[in-house]
Amino acid sequence: MSNCILQATTAPRIGRTIDELLASGGRMQMAYAWFPESGAPAELRYIATVRGQRAFAVWHMKSDAANVPSMAGKSPLLGWYEREMMEMSGVEFSGHPQPERLVTAHMAQTAQPPLVPVADAHVHEHATSRTLAMPSLPQVSGKHVQLLPFGPVRADVVESAQFIFYYIGEGILHYHPNLFLKHRGMEKQFESTDPMAGVLTAERVSGVGSVAHALAFSQAVEDAAGCEVPERARWIRVIVAELERVYNHLHYLGHLCHTTTLKVGEAEGKLLEERAKQMNARATGSRFLRNVICPGGARRDIDMLAIAEGLDGMRSEIDRYIGLIERTTSHIDRLISTAPLSQQLAFDQGASGPVERASGVDRDLRRDHPYAAYDVLQPVVATHAQGDAFARMKVRIAELRASIQLLDAAVMHGMDGGLLVAPYTLPPHSEGLGWSESPRGTVLYALHFDVNGRIARAKIKSASFSNWNAFQFTVNDSNMMDYAINEASFGLTIAGCAR
Repeated sequence: MSNCILQATTAPRIGRTIDELLASGGRMQMAYAWFPESGAPAELRYIATVRGQRAFAVWHMKSDAANVPSMAGKSPLLGWYEREMMEMSGVEFSGHPQPERLVTAHMAQTAQPPLVPVADAHVHEHATSRTLAMPSLPQVSGKHVQLLPFGPVRADVVESAQFIFYYIGEGILHYHPNLFLKHRGMEKQFESTDPMAGVLTAERVSGVGSVAHALAFSQAVEDAAGCEVPERARWIRVIVAELERVYNHLHYLGHLCHTTTLKVGEAEGKLLEERAKQMNARATGSRFLRNVICPGGARRDIDMLAIAEGLDGMRSEIDRYIGLIERTTSHIDRLISTAPLSQQLAFDQGASGPVERASGVDRDLRRDHPYAAYDVLQPVVATHAQGDAFARMKVRIAELRASIQLLDAAVMHGMDGGLLVAPYTLPPHSEGLGWSESPRGTVLYALHFDVNGRIARAKIKSASFSNWNAFQFTVNDSNMMDYAINEASFGLTIAGCAR
């Protein structure tokens, strides 16, 4: 990993390291386990961003201690990652505040953790996943307390998930989400594939984030190979990434109108989303912008004229639509003060993208850790202080406008060079880290390769995994009538969580 600062640590030292990171204004991003050697203990990786530093910080250590201390008490966003490691890789964490199964809670137990190499099964017979407790619900009693298990089949065309509510009247006492009912084991799907096949898998981790995942994956491959992408490909990557942001934010606005019963606003927003997708198809051949980005650059060129004409035809209508939304009091009244997420909670629980920026956390990977051509064409980063549903909408509106401005500048920029770097070579046992700022927030890929240049381990940080973790803290003590608005205001996807 050449684009990060890689440091060795130990179980006794990791706590002090995280304390120092947080005290300096840094932030943990994710943690994962992998098995670099046959028959050896898992190696743990902790990835963080450091204030004022473009390179990510990565700490690694062996898990050969009897118990690795849980860091969830210091950096709460690590809680879910540690639970993943316990059940998926058989790593034990002592002092974890919630040592229960997360991903596989509703699946049959396996003979060994899913991410332990088959050849090493005998080494890890103590695997924690055999003994981890099932998720438990609190004991709630009272004459008027009601229990509602909602889902996994829900009305409309939405992803499968189950939400359990304890409530009195309309007031929610306790909320418990079951988000992994259709967990697909995407990280396992990458194993033994080559980079050009792996990018196709990355595009399908979350369909509405195809570009962001392909971009982060490809940059991780390029980091491992030590290759530079041609200038034209760098600009193409910016353009398709912003096109993805435009149609996602238009969908978001339409869906948010749906939850406040503003039917005309819903129809107009989704019509504009459809027109944006048609523009994508004319420019790239794919409504979801797939098969454009690949390791080494871009698979194909894109039609800049189709983008320029498409934006010209939509620009005034988007401005008119946003103006109508912002002036519709019946819509705005349902958003103001609904489901506030404080800045401290957003930071601690790992909120990402527009969600964290709406709570006053000023962070955007395009500006703070530039990639593609964002070092030349930096975005205007919008933030808000209130952290409620209205703030989350306002941030996305500002981002939508900023993306259109970026596209206007990018399609007019002179682009030289080819699309793909000359054939690159992956050194044996190389590794790489790649990232992108998706419409929903941070996407990270950590890739490890075997001696033949095939993927031995892929770790994905997807924005919705982080935002679902933060979302649950806004539901307790809210009310049933606002739940759909709250969920829509976060812009969550199940696929991006149950990756």
